[in-house]
Amino acid sequence: MTPAQRLRQIANVANLSTPLGLAVAAASRSTLTRGPRGLLIAAGYGWKLPHAGAFTLGNVILYRAPHGVAGTNPVLLGHEERHSTQYAYCLGLPFLALYGVAAAWSMLRSGNPGSSNFFERQAGLAAGGYIDHHNRPDGPAGHRIEA
Repeated sequence: MTPAQRLRQIANVANLSTPLGLAVAAASRSTLTRGPRGLLIAAGYGWKLPHAGAFTLGNVILYRAPHGVAGTNPVLLGHEERHSTQYAYCLGLPFLALYGVAAAWSMLRSGNPGSSNFFERQAGLAAGGYIDHHNRPDGPAGHRIEA
């Protein structure tokens, strides 16, 4: 683990985002294993929300995929790792509210929660399985929206 990865790990414990991830993993009965670069992999997440195949809380990456499959896609793992870093620089739990605002903005701009979401763009849209729909043909009032 690099010094930056160790710092991220410590920051995400101190800012309570990793403890939240561990609590969600335990409550959802996900199987927890150590991942690379200070990350923790929680496999078999089965709650309905969020709808994504994987999501991150601090240094905990929760996957719907079962143990043995979760965390094996290096592109998706890299995307989720970048979200882990975002938790650290947003000082932990405030990231959840900031992400929600960014997702709402993206819905208005592009019609989906990822395309114009700052955090998803920074983490890599394609790496996270998002399609870049940066322009939405019709805005909420029927007006064309340009990115």
